Amino acid sequence: MDGNRLVIIGGVAAGTKVAARARRENPELDITLITRESHISYAGCGMPYYLGGIIKNKKELLVKSPREFEAEMNVKVLTEHEAVSVLPGEHIVEVVSNRTGEKSAVSFDRLVLATGATPFIPPIPGAGLKNVFTLRTVEDAVAIRDRVDAGHCRKAAIVGAGLIGLEVAENLHLRGIDVSLVELDAQILPGYDRDVARLVEKHIREQGVTVHTGTRVLGLLGDGEVSSVSTDKGDLPADTVILSVGIRPNASLAAEAGISLGPTGAISVNGAMETSVPGVYAVGDCAENSSLVTGAAVWYPMGSTANKAGRIAGTNVARKDGPKQVLKGVLGTSIVKVFECTVARTGLSEKEARIKGFDVETVLAPSPDRAHYYPGNKEIITKLIADKASGKVLGGQVLGEGVVDKPIDILATAITFGATVKDLTQLDLAYSPPFSSAMASTLVAANVLENKLEGRFRGISAEGVRDRVDDPGTVVVDVRTPEEFTLYAIPGSLNIPLSQLEARHQEIDGSKEIIIACKVGKRAYQAYLTLKRLGFDSVAVLEGGVKAYPFEME
Repeated sequence: MDGNRLVIIGGVAAGTKVAARARRENPELDITLITRESHISYAGCGMPYYLGGIIKNKKELLVKSPREFEAEMNVKVLTEHEAVSVLPGEHIVEVVSNRTGEKSAVSFDRLVLATGATPFIPPIPGAGLKNVFTLRTVEDAVAIRDRVDAGHCRKAAIVGAGLIGLEVAENLHLRGIDVSLVELDAQILPGYDRDVARLVEKHIREQGVTVHTGTRVLGLLGDGEVSSVSTDKGDLPADTVILSVGIRPNASLAAEAGISLGPTGAISVNGAMETSVPGVYAVGDCAENSSLVTGAAVWYPMGSTANKAGRIAGTNVARKDGPKQVLKGVLGTSIVKVFECTVARTGLSEKEARIKGFDVETVLAPSPDRAHYYPGNKEIITKLIADKASGKVLGGQVLGEGVVDKPIDILATAITFGATVKDLTQLDLAYSPPFSSAMASTLVAANVLENKLEGRFRGISAEGVRDRVDDPGTVVVDVRTPEEFTLYAIPGSLNIPLSQLEARHQEIDGSKEIIIACKVGKRAYQAYLTLKRLGFDSVAVLEGGVKAYPFEME
């Protein structure tokens, strides 16, 4: 290192993590942190819960005040200062005070860009009307919460049904507000697979939130302040609109300085968080990372990734000698609570895996989150995605009212270390009735997928069954008990309990495609083996059973 001057542009998760780690690594550093915001470190991921009143006070969102951070970490903090240009050759950052307009130059030996991201505001008429919000900063959260607390928000429309949109929908609904979700994509949770997203959507609708998927917003209407959302399917009344259609990396400062951007539009960095310009690093929502599965550049603007990358960059900028620390890659692991349901993902989705050229096999497997006889057990559904040829696990998604974070973290760990489906089936996981089944949900899903990879059965998705319900060449055989069948069943299905299947198999027309259904798939698999033994050719199992069937039942 040529000198001890470290300058960091941006705070929140990544920037403050760099500063704190660098200070611990090297007490001799002269560290300056520049941020255009008035706050330096706050819990952005907690803001939806502040809207819902779960987090009572704004102060609970503020991790450290600028003065506290300055005193504790011996870092000079410039709040409400905008870095307007970076001159790498001259080792200078040009800065303007947002309060006074005064210009200054800050010299550096090492520079870290933690400039974050900005909410995307779609180019539609009315986006500038009063009571149209985004949710990115503490000020955003306070403005929305004040409106809710004052009783002025009675009918809210949330444009965008990603993670933040769903969290905001839940929290506003809990405040007694009539909430509508509007999503351009054909499904909510665009980063998840459609079969998983449909199950979450079903749950949201059951809670009383109106969901409009495949709906394009044409504009926002109102006289001064918003009164409705104009869509290609009609107008939706709304006195409050929250735009949650994604964010864009703040990479223009880097681009203007001649620093390379990657294919995602974020700043390109290597595993050590170094940019294309020596001595300049980038971390957090403004920077790319690489996929642990494919090695390709990816952009996952997550607080967890920002903290990991910030720690690595802080280590590397502080050390004069020795090997660089490296982040090998990320999996885009995410989790979101939506009312009583939690949904999480890691690695590649099925759609992403196919786009990347993998020949994939998947499975959807319900299972209780703990022993089925233990009070309080809840159903969860695991989706596994694997490469057919190698059996390598590429991704996973888990949802349900039970414990979801533990199984998704198991899958994230397994994928990180290159596990195969066979490896998953042999994991030695903790078991006790209050915590897990003897055969944990991850193992159940892995065993089912292993059977499928080995050709032991043929599965069919819920969407595939829905498309065949009215097909005269298909028959759905439900092998649950008559009592279960009476409660709910796929329209037009034939009920033959598993215990009677051998004796009554003549009732099934063997010339038709036969789809076998049960509650979660276990009995259907046994029925599949029975019918194949009896000479039936075209047989498939409804994956996940009726428990994972999101469409209309009778």
